[in-house]
Parts: sequence; structure tokens; C-alpha cells
Amino acid sequence: MHVLLFGASGRIGRRITDELLSRDHEVTGVSRSGDIEGVDDPNFEAVAGDATDPNDVATLAEGHDAVASALGPSEDEGVDVLVEMAEAVVEGLQETGVDRLVWTGGAGVLEVAPGTRLVDTEEFPDEWEPVARAAIDAYGVIESSALDWTYLAPAALIEPGERTGEYRTRDGELVVDDDGDSYISMEDFAVAFVDELENEEGVRTLRGVGY
Repeated sequence: MHVLLFGASGRIGRRITDELLSRDHEVTGVSRSGDIEGVDDPNFEAVAGDATDPNDVATLAEGHDAVASALGPSEDEGVDVLVEMAEAVVEGLQETGVDRLVWTGGAGVLEVAPGTRLVDTEEFPDEWEPVARAAIDAYGVIESSALDWTYLAPAALIEPGERTGEYRTRDGELVVDDDGDSYISMEDFAVAFVDELENEEGVRTLRGVGY
């Protein structure tokens, strides 16, 4: 596939880039500056783009088979930019022939019990709540679109680690291990992400990923 990846310069975006390239996909990596360091592959092109501009999204998406997002607010942006970006990406893609979208979400949207999302639990850190609520609002934008979307949300804890190629998924639910812990490495999240791009069984699905 020829994949347009927004947020390619971020920690998760870089790992998704590496995973896509390792499987011989072509990747157009988008960042605000157009500078993405450390990727040396003939199947990779770095470009500048504004994910809050639907016209920019439409222009960049033309000629691609799918669009992937590892977008998140930068340090100098408010969390509401997540919704703005979701709206722009959806609007932009609707002006193109590209229907497939896989979006990196947040764990807060996932249920830990019927009708109870992780963000609504007492254990959820207060300092994470604003971005979690914004990510849920962005999910609402994507869910209501006519695109062939998949919203992939990681475990409660996601950090750099090892690529094992192993993971589990649950539709709409937080994935926890036998001890009740919820964790995934960024490397294995990238594996799950690219698996979703390659396999359309998860189209129009909110999916949690963890060990």
C-alpha cells in the first residue's frame, strides 16, 4: 500500500513508519515542518502538512491507498486541537477517493466494565483527563463519518519497549493481563496498527490493544 501518515515524527508515528517500511509499504510521512529525521528508505518521503486544514489533507491524500494518524497535541497546543484535526482529516478525505483511515486514539475511551469508560474511573489520573476527553470527542467525529475507519486505542500504559509481535485486542474494551495490568510497548502497538491497515476486519470498529 501507499500510506499517508500524519504525525510521522512523533514517538508512535516513527514506530508505525518503521513497521510499514519493514513490510514493504510506501510511506508519505507528514509533519508540521516536513523534517523527519532518522528514516533512510527509498519507500519513504517526508512532507510538510497541516492536519487542521482540510484542503491540505485532501491535497496530501490524493494518490494514496490509506491514511494513518498518530496525531497528538504538541506542547504548545491545547488539547482541543485533537478534535480540530479529526474534523479536518474527515472533511479532507471526503473530498478524495481515499476511504480507509486508521487512527491512533487514547485508552480513556475504552470500557473497563459495561457502560464505564477508563476515563470515568477514580483511578484515572486527573492530569490526563483533558486530553482523554478531547480524544473521545475526536473519536465521535471519526465514528460519525462515512469513512472506512478503525480507531485503535492502546493499553492504559504505552511506552517504548520491545517488538515481540504479540498482542491482544478487544473491541471497545481495555485489554488487561491476568494481573489486571494494562500495558503495550509502542513497538507492538505499531505492529497492531499496521495489521489493522492490512486487514479490513476492523473497519468501523473501536479496538483496544494490549498484552
